[in-house]
Parts: sequence; structure tokens; C-alpha cells
Amino acid sequence: MQVNIERIQKHIETLSGFTQTPGNGVTRLSYSQEDLQAREYIKQQMKAYGLTVREDGIGNIFGKLEGKIQDAPSVMVGSHFDSVPNGGAYDGAGGVVAGLEVAALFQENKLTPNYPLEIIAMIEEEGSRFRGLMGSSGITGTIEESDFKNIRDVDGLLVTEAMSNAGLDPSLPIHRDSETIKAFLEMHIEQGPILEENDIPIGVVQSIVGLTQLSVTITGRAGHAGTTPMNKRSDALMSATNIMSKLPQLAIDEGDGTVLTVGRLQVSPNAANVIPDTVNFTVDIRSGEEEKVLKVVKNVKEIIRSYDGNGIKTSIEHPLYIKPKALSDDIRSLLSEACNDLNISHYTMNSGAGHDAMVFSDVTDVGLIFVPSENGLSHCPEEFTHADDLARGANVLYETAKKLTEA
Repeated sequence: MQVNIERIQKHIETLSGFTQTPGNGVTRLSYSQEDLQAREYIKQQMKAYGLTVREDGIGNIFGKLEGKIQDAPSVMVGSHFDSVPNGGAYDGAGGVVAGLEVAALFQENKLTPNYPLEIIAMIEEEGSRFRGLMGSSGITGTIEESDFKNIRDVDGLLVTEAMSNAGLDPSLPIHRDSETIKAFLEMHIEQGPILEENDIPIGVVQSIVGLTQLSVTITGRAGHAGTTPMNKRSDALMSATNIMSKLPQLAIDEGDGTVLTVGRLQVSPNAANVIPDTVNFTVDIRSGEEEKVLKVVKNVKEIIRSYDGNGIKTSIEHPLYIKPKALSDDIRSLLSEACNDLNISHYTMNSGAGHDAMVFSDVTDVGLIFVPSENGLSHCPEEFTHADDLARGANVLYETAKKLTEA
């Protein structure tokens, strides 16, 4: 194994320290102080490995090793470095660290590629502050720059304002011409139990589920909790909870791995003695079949709209929709060959979680590998992947990146 396990472990431990919630998992939201700390560390490592570093107008970080072919498209390797609140140290960060290790190996082995190598660390994949998959969507043009500038967080702060407050430059270009990207490689923790249960160190992903997210607002009328009779109330929270209780069954009825999650919930005025007048919640729907996603979305909207009336108004926004994605057969073959050459057993599988790789698959050839998650846990402080497993994944990416940058 050519990779440096101690170096990988050091990167993981350092990045995990940039958290808003020490002792209770990693909380690193986009453009936060913790983001800036991680950002500076990643840029320092990129420079140490001989890469030319830049950031774009959405805050993604690129470290580039120029190739021999002038103006050739880049082979990109990386993942995201934001987190969910009280998440783990490996989701996203493990893939960024794998990219850094690929760059370190190119430097140590004095490799000058024909095609450029670019290590990338992306923001806001999780959508914990603004919108899921925002970094990769900005690069690929899935989000128009004009739309990007109108995205707000839950406190009403615009992305551009948050970036400026953090000392970043939102006036820089965001969208990247697809002709400048030859391929994108990503390593991610599995976030499930399959690899660990079967004692398989690498999962080579062939497809990623489709996913969509709805933002639902229920508006009623505030009133005094003690003096407003029950039959005179337009209680936004009671309507919202009645709606939410009916939604999981829609996914159950659809079957075939279809899942639905009611996630973020905000109640206003959020006081013990006031009838809530506004509730906002999110609905996340995923399936390997697009028609199932669309059917559940339709049924969700019908249930929500049935509550209009008697002082209750509903509105639905649809900020994110991504079709199920099949990844490149050619890249998958290269990843499998690398596993065989390194004598690492591997397993072809599908992904039930969304990843930046699915966004890049619209514009370039994409390869995605998984490494095991202990007990299948993710998005929690207990999330853990052994350094040996991270190292095996980084080694597979390195061997694959070498081939892709050669021809």
C-alpha cells in the first residue's frame, strides 16, 4: 500500500476539531467560523502538495496540478467538507482527505500527469444551512448564478451576504465549463451496514437514487393559548402534525426501497402560551425509480393542499429534484481493475444516499466508491471508519486517477 495511513488519520483528526459542538459530533456549517478553519487547513495542505489553489464564487476549493497537455480537461478528485449538525468526522471529510492523499502521492512519486489533476473540496452538500448539493450544483450549472444569489438560510441571510461576512468573494465565477472536466472521482463512507457485514473493504457504486426535497409552509392564526376556544382556532402546528403523520405511509405503500423523511421543523412564534401561526417543514423523498419519486411527490402535495381552508393556508416549494443516476461504466471498470491490482476485494452496489457524484454525472464521467461505516452509522457523533479502510479507498482512487490522467 502506497498511501500514508498516519497522514490520513492526522487530516481526519484535524478536520474533526473544526466543530461548533466539541464533544458532541461535528457541526460545520457553510461559511461558519468552523468552515473557515477547515478551509484554511485544506488550502494549506493543497499548497504543501504542490497544487495551485483557488476558490470560486460559491466557496468551493480547487487545488490543481497542471498537466503536460495544454488546456486539457482535469481529472477531479474530492468530496465535501460541510456537515450535518452533530454529525460525524468522516461523512464528506473522508473523501476530501482521500483527495489530498492522492495529491500527496503524485508529489511523492514525482508524477507529472498528461491531463491535469484537481483536488476539490466542496461546500453545502448536506444542505444544513442553505440547500443540498449546492457546491456541486454551482460548479455544474445546475443552479443558475442568478438563482444562487437569491438562496437564503433559515434566518433570511442571503448566500452572498454569508459569504461576504466570512471574507469570501461571491463575485467570482461559479459555473464551470464541462469541457474543462475529464472525470470526477469521489470516495465516501457507505453510511450503511452492507460492506462491514460482508467484510468487503470497497464498494464500487453503479447508480445513485433519485431524490427530491419539498419545503412546506403552513400558515394559520396566532392566538392566546388560554382564551381561544378550540373550535375557533387556526392552529398551524396541529395542521402540520396531522399532515406529517400521514406522509410516511405514502413511501411504505410505494415500496421497493422508497423512503420519505420529514426533517427540519420550524414553529413560529414558538412560545408555550401562543397558538402557532406558521410552521415550516421539509420532506425528503428518495427512490431508485424516478416514477416512484414523482408519484410520492404528487400524493404528498395532494395531502398538504387538502388542509387549505378554515383559516389555514398551505404553500409548497420544490427547491431540489435530482433523477436517479447511473454512473460511468468505464470509470467503474477502472475502479474495479484498481481493486484487483491492489488485491482488495470489492462489491458492486447502489447508493441510497445522494452525493456530489450524482450532480457531476450530468456533465462528465463519474466514479464513486464506498468504504465501510462501523455499525452502518452516519450523521451522528458515533460515525466511524477505520483509517485502514480510508487508506484502501485512497489507494484505489490514486491508481484510478493515475490511469485517467495518463490517457
